[in-house]
Amino acid sequence: MEKKVTKIGVLTSGGDAPGMNAAIRAVVRTGIYNKLEVYGIKRGYQGMIDNDIFKMESTSVANIIQRGGTILKTARCKDFFTTEGRKKAYENLNALGINGVVIIGGDGSFRGAQIFSREYDIPCIGLPGTIDKDIAGTDFTIGFDTAVNTAVEAIDKVRDTADAHDRLFIIEVMGRDSGYIALHSGIATGAENILIPERKTDVEGVVNALIEKHGRKKLVNIIVVAEGEEFGAVELGKVITERIPDQEVRVTILGHIQRGGSPTCFDRLIASRMGYAAVECLLEGRFNVFVGILNNDMHYIPLDKAVKKKQRMSEDWMKIVKILSS
Repeated sequence: MEKKVTKIGVLTSGGDAPGMNAAIRAVVRTGIYNKLEVYGIKRGYQGMIDNDIFKMESTSVANIIQRGGTILKTARCKDFFTTEGRKKAYENLNALGINGVVIIGGDGSFRGAQIFSREYDIPCIGLPGTIDKDIAGTDFTIGFDTAVNTAVEAIDKVRDTADAHDRLFIIEVMGRDSGYIALHSGIATGAENILIPERKTDVEGVVNALIEKHGRKKLVNIIVVAEGEEFGAVELGKVITERIPDQEVRVTILGHIQRGGSPTCFDRLIASRMGYAAVECLLEGRFNVFVGILNNDMHYIPLDKAVKKKQRMSEDWMKIVKILSS
């Protein structure tokens, strides 16, 4: 990987996240500014295998920074985790002379990039594009801030209904392996309890706390549950209904609205910074890293380290939840 990078590809992979378009825009325009040819790869690694690759110009990314989703489309590609699939992908890139790739995605996308870069001589740079904020080595991921703000807006509206009817609402937010959306949105909306996959749920403790609040006529309660929490929002609703029969309980699943929508200013800014830094890495010969932001500074973490670690939930956060929800 000593050769000079002259042509780069950019793709989005895995789950979509608001701000991906801002990152694509930054990669394309920074690359063109530095006299590189830039190619868009449609549908992630699947497009790399299918040769769904096209040359991009500065105008290709005009008027997209405010758009959610990804103009390059995205997919989860099982074929890329086969030797044959990666070989076909390499042949397609090699035929076009592409000798550097920027991957915008999550930990699964980084695993694919790690394997690919180890097998072939094309350097890869990863940008953390995931609403879950579940990649260690960066304070924020592209899309997280927008997803949290979407959840907060929805929970605020649900609380209005809860207050009007004296109801308990259990609200499920996204976060299959990470509870950060639940944690941040729950604290920001004054949730009475927050359940996350990083902590084993004390169902009996949740029920007893509600019984105590019910006894002092606090009937309006919000419980925010991450989708990956082991007990589950629906099951929790059943248990509470059985134990507190005169408490009205409703379960609301926010679902994919958290992935869509126009990215916040913050997501546009970090995506732009990361996209710019990714091209700079390729130009400087800093290969096979993922670009993160720690304490507002750019950090570059080897892909093999980035994919092996998960964020740890701070004890301070959990203490805040306990104190403020009492």
